[in-house]
Amino acid sequence: QVQLVESGGGLVQPGGSLRLSCAASGSIRSVNDMGWHRQAPGKERAMVARITSGGSTYYAETLKGRFTISRDNAKNTVYLQMDSLKPEDTAVYYCYAGVRSLSDYYFTVWGQGTLVTVSS
Repeated sequence: QVQLVESGGGLVQPGGSLRLSCAASGSIRSVNDMGWHRQAPGKERAMVARITSGGSTYYAETLKGRFTISRDNAKNTVYLQMDSLKPEDTAVYYCYAGVRSLSDYYFTVWGQGTLVTVSS
């Protein structure tokens, strides 16, 4: 069994910063892509950023320059540094990981979500 545990969400003022973390644990042989999606109130879930096991990064076009994704492969952990936050960044942020289990099954695991609220 594999699970992702997220942390780092909370309330921040406009212009502020937050750093989200997401750690994968369990019966893991390897972790491929990791990333973040978000779902704002009344909207569909949307991709935020993705990072490959080799460190290549991809971002939603509108978030480039403000958000930075990184990972620590030794810890099976992905991070999302969010700067210059705006009220429209308010959302539940979900991490995911493409996992190869010890039993050689491949599947995608999602975190439980962490709420980020940008408000004065």
